[in-house]
Amino acid sequence: MATRCGFVAVIGAPNAGKSTLVNALVGAKVSIVTPKVQTTRARVLGIACKGEVQIVYVDTPGIFAPKRRLERAMVRAAWQGAGDADVVLLMVDVAARASGRDEALEPILAGLRDAKRKAILVLNKIDLVKPADLLAIIQKLNAEGLFTDTFMISALKGDGVADLEKRVIELLPAGPWLYPEDQVADMPLRLLAAEVTREQLFLQLSQELPYSISVETESWQERADGSVRIEQVVHVLRESHKPIVLGKGGQQIKRVGAASRVELEKMLERKVHLFLFVRVSPDWANDPERYQAMGLDFER
Repeated sequence: MATRCGFVAVIGAPNAGKSTLVNALVGAKVSIVTPKVQTTRARVLGIACKGEVQIVYVDTPGIFAPKRRLERAMVRAAWQGAGDADVVLLMVDVAARASGRDEALEPILAGLRDAKRKAILVLNKIDLVKPADLLAIIQKLNAEGLFTDTFMISALKGDGVADLEKRVIELLPAGPWLYPEDQVADMPLRLLAAEVTREQLFLQLSQELPYSISVETESWQERADGSVRIEQVVHVLRESHKPIVLGKGGQQIKRVGAASRVELEKMLERKVHLFLFVRVSPDWANDPERYQAMGLDFER
């Protein structure tokens, strides 16, 4: 039987559940997930193989109205992911839609319209809304004329995900596989490790501070016993941020490091020695090398 392979871009507003869905479809954690919006900063490729078909899911940053250079680069990456894909999934948080908290959705619909791009409508978090509200949302969004199919899912619980996956597979073109069968992500290990630590910073620090933080893996040393020693720098914008990240007596950064180490050992399936350092880097958000490391285009 001939093989098939294609790219499936998952786009949507921040916190619509894109990363949760991609992790569920791939069957492994390839994207970090937190309750905070704009957690995903760059395009993440998650790879799933089903029979003769290889599906490359593109988890994109949430699309919103950007203000800063990093935000503009994130939104560009999301639209680039959609433009290059064989199939586009637009995820909508129906709970946010039902409560009127989805202002970011209208510009996305306009973007699809302008690009003359059809998509599959994926309504997420359906367990959190009343059936009547869900029906009204379906009718209004399908009236846009932008969608070929509509699926109702709970990415967190897995409800409806298998049916969505089946439809995606049907749409992929014939062609050779692009990745080895056992590969689940296309991200350098150093960047993946940095993302895991950034996830813990999002989960453990106050609401706004994580958006001012970047994590860089400075050293990766394979050890003779099969373990790995990883040294990472947590870049903060201001001197006043450093003691917050460190915590009293360094306890906060120790908690972050311990949680990151547990996650990394699960993902890498070996012992990890993780060392975190906090550095004040007032211009990290304007450093072209940081954008390159994240796979983002630097806007001059």
